[in-house]
Amino acid sequence: MKTAVVTGSYQGIGKGIADLLSQNGYTVVYSDVHEHMDGVAHYCKCNIADAADRNALLAYVDGNFGRLDLLVNNAGVACKVRMDILETTEESFDRLISINTKGTFFMCQLFANYMIKCLGKGLDDYCPRIVNIASNSSYTSSVSRGEYCISKAGVSMITTLFADKLGEYGIPVLEVRPGIIRTPMTDTVSAKYDKLIAEGITPIKRWGTPEDVAKCVLAVAKGYLDFGTGTALNADGGFHIRRL
Repeated sequence: MKTAVVTGSYQGIGKGIADLLSQNGYTVVYSDVHEHMDGVAHYCKCNIADAADRNALLAYVDGNFGRLDLLVNNAGVACKVRMDILETTEESFDRLISINTKGTFFMCQLFANYMIKCLGKGLDDYCPRIVNIASNSSYTSSVSRGEYCISKAGVSMITTLFADKLGEYGIPVLEVRPGIIRTPMTDTVSAKYDKLIAEGITPIKRWGTPEDVAKCVLAVAKGYLDFGTGTALNADGGFHIRRL
């Protein structure tokens, strides 16, 4: 049975990804900072910014399954308060970099080494993959939340670096860049984005859903994009298109 870990999967995009993978043959370890999660067979609490938590998640996977076929680094946080870059604080900057960027980097490092180890075991039908969930903020300026943009730009470089390094082991690393997705994280700015969508900020004039992002991850999980290692998939309704 193929096994996947999806971080930040208590709700929103992460839960959408984990649920779709479960529906398509994966045994999924849901993971988040909450103590418990009802309704799932496998859950392991993990704050990805904490090394002990990351190691505990790996121990859970190895102890229960002895393999990991897919790592989805989805866990991340938004700014607690949006502030102009001329006013934002070191505390906010450090929080976002610690979780979104450092946490993702060391999740990739830890589980990539585990995948390499598993490749030496001769496991049946073992083709491990990694997917990082970045954002259209990886390349889009938003001066009211600059630290978030920087943290997600870092995730995109993490994808590039690990795709480069793990190519020699045959482990594809790709990323998905969600756009305006309706989740609990975007509840506080829903009116703003309702207006922007109505005005045509995206060619497809609707909110994205967690399933829109999950379908991109599923395409990677099925191996359809293995030769495209390092690729970023835009799940954004066409936001990334430069238009006149």
